[in-house]
Amino acid sequence: MKLGEPSLDQLRIFLAVAEEGSFGAAARRMGRAVSAVSYGIAQMESQLGVTLFDREGSRRPVLTEEGRGLLAEAKGIADGIDTLLAKTRSLHAGLESEVSLVVDVMLPGEVTASVLREFRAMFPTVALRLQVEALGAVAACLLDGGADLAVGGPVLADHPELERQAIGEVELVPVAAPQHPLARKGVAPGESRKHLQLVLSDRSPLTEGREFSVLSPQSWRLADLGAKHALLKEGIGWGNMPRHTVSADIAEGRLYLLDLPEKPGANYMLSALWRRDARPGPATSWLIDAIRDRLGDCSAVEPSVAARG
Repeated sequence: MKLGEPSLDQLRIFLAVAEEGSFGAAARRMGRAVSAVSYGIAQMESQLGVTLFDREGSRRPVLTEEGRGLLAEAKGIADGIDTLLAKTRSLHAGLESEVSLVVDVMLPGEVTASVLREFRAMFPTVALRLQVEALGAVAACLLDGGADLAVGGPVLADHPELERQAIGEVELVPVAAPQHPLARKGVAPGESRKHLQLVLSDRSPLTEGREFSVLSPQSWRLADLGAKHALLKEGIGWGNMPRHTVSADIAEGRLYLLDLPEKPGANYMLSALWRRDARPGPATSWLIDAIRDRLGDCSAVEPSVAARG
């Protein structure tokens, strides 16, 4: 038997009858005559060679076994068409079909997660790709075309091909394990240079050879902030970390907030970055504002953790 191809209209009629429980209710929902709904179901049954509804012995049509088996597929097709139409309308309205976002590893994870959760609800038709990089690699993703929007630190923020909007800051603090020789009061000037410093490295060649808050000639370079965090807690060296990442460790005694004369900690300024030849669309602009607002909320509630005596 050669099967026909039911139309999208027939699929929608089938779904309406199944969801409403009667031809009359489906007709009212769709603004059609009952006869048109009945005809659409009959045509679809003829196309597929199956009976979709049992109409015998009851005033209300009941899905047959075949009808129940095809219901999910029909709903999936209709949903897919709805998504396609919504995305097309968005494109006509100037909304991006996709946004590629790269964020600095220093950006608090809870900020990224909460913003992207809200983004998904606000822009269900916009696909999003997320990367997490460090230092100059964030801007490099924009310059090589791998991202539409970046949230990065001061490294390369003033590149001539990029536009920049300051959106907040993250406090960096020097820490070490409690047993580390620097974990005490009264550390002499220059003492930090005698101990291994753990430094976040930059995978981008754009900033090759540049140093960022490096005091000690003895250093280990790590491309992963999580690995640096773990080594610090193990007592392997000292280093700067985002305060939000180590606040709990300091409060619970796993790390010590160092009181160094050089005051190597700093405010790590974060900016939204995009290429000058690519104007941010509505969804991208929303991301910039949402991340800025959420960073401001985090700064307002971030607890101050004092060094332990």
